[in-house]
Amino acid sequence: MIKKIPKQKTNFSEWYTQIVKNAELADYGPVKGTMVIKPYGFQLWENIKDSLDRMIKKTGHVNAYFPLFIPKSFLAKEAEHVEGFAKECAIITHTRLKNDQKNAIVVDPESKLDEEIIVRPTSETVIWSMYKKWIQSYRDLPILINQWANVVRWEMRTRLFLRTSEFLWQEGHTAHETEEEAQKETLDILELYRQLAEDYLAIPVFTGMKTDSEKFAGANKTYCIEAMMGDKRALQAGTSHNLGQNFAKAFDVKFQTKNNNEEYVWATSWGVSTRLVGAIILTHGDDKGLRLPPKIAPIQIVIIPILKSEDDKKKIKLYLEPMIKSLMSSDIRVHIDWTKNTPGFKFNEWEMKGVPIRMEVGPRDIENDQVVIVRRDLGEKIFLSKKDTLTKVPNLLEEIQRNLFNQAKKFRDSNTFSVTSYKQFCSIIETGGFVRCGWNGSPKTELKIKEDTKATIRCIPFDENPIGKNCILSGDPAKYEAIFAKAY
Repeated sequence: MIKKIPKQKTNFSEWYTQIVKNAELADYGPVKGTMVIKPYGFQLWENIKDSLDRMIKKTGHVNAYFPLFIPKSFLAKEAEHVEGFAKECAIITHTRLKNDQKNAIVVDPESKLDEEIIVRPTSETVIWSMYKKWIQSYRDLPILINQWANVVRWEMRTRLFLRTSEFLWQEGHTAHETEEEAQKETLDILELYRQLAEDYLAIPVFTGMKTDSEKFAGANKTYCIEAMMGDKRALQAGTSHNLGQNFAKAFDVKFQTKNNNEEYVWATSWGVSTRLVGAIILTHGDDKGLRLPPKIAPIQIVIIPILKSEDDKKKIKLYLEPMIKSLMSSDIRVHIDWTKNTPGFKFNEWEMKGVPIRMEVGPRDIENDQVVIVRRDLGEKIFLSKKDTLTKVPNLLEEIQRNLFNQAKKFRDSNTFSVTSYKQFCSIIETGGFVRCGWNGSPKTELKIKEDTKATIRCIPFDENPIGKNCILSGDPAKYEAIFAKAY
């Protein structure tokens, strides 16, 4: 049952939580910080996952699966990496329970492990322990492996989809013969992520490089896609890391070169997660609920029969049957709502769930040989003849996809500012938005700005132009042009 939700402008945070629940995407799990992804939410994630999986496989990558459990000693091999995850690691110390004298369930002290096991926060260490076995020669390279899995990072402050203690994700791990190959892989994957965000999720993103303080623990360079959400905050939607030879050196993974020399392998890792579901909500949602891009919507068209009798129902079924069959044969995802709820209730329910097109059909529409179409993105009502439906609906879905992207891009661009004074900078960050400005490259400057405003450098964009700019804080000549924002 749909509960009343606050308006975005009134309480954006609570609006988001209620949208997730009322649209039946997810709910809180019994362990603090965990999430139950409900069928509708999981269908949405599966559509995102399947779209990206196809893209990844087209580039020659293959899927594999590695263990959830990692020996603690593996993490200790890469000091910078373990430091980055140490506070978030879940640790297994015992292997079984038992009943005590009062028949209560307790940990069996005799089952204590000789070495603690870490529940996977990310898979670099366990994967590189295997690459040590698999790589001897340049002939064994490259290795292009992707994994769909769950990971655990013991978050203190959680929010459904955006930050949970356990989440689903995709993580790629590749091994290369040269530094150039690894760098190309890192940027090629980032481009895939940009395409996923913009072409499928209808979310415009900035692409660029993270600063040293914001990069992935254990990486030489981290690249990212950054998106603006409806409250003008930033969301890191995907990352791609050039790991250099750090993990190869930690796990002593060498290969024999074509010249019969020994060299450490070059590596990358990259990933996106169920956080993308949150990004879709925060980018496209409105006061009525979700607005889903057609390409990844679980249902693209919901049909609402308008009827008063069983006779009406029979007529509508006969009228719709060939149309539904034709739409589904074109791979359009259609659902007809025969529940006994009122049409008004159904309208609200499916608006909440963000279905791109609502089709209404009643006895009068049958008489007129038409259907009524309502666009979720604009709320426009369109009357279509039955014969035109089959040709115009696919085009309409494409139009809705483009419109959602254009709306989001217009919003982002209108809330992205170039400034030259720190006063301007602070004012914009306070009210919300992205700021493009000069930065002298100093970590001290970066930290001072964060302390003053809670804004971080989201990325150094690929299209940066620091020439002629000064650092927004120090006034020194800018080394970079950076994008600052408060973030999730």
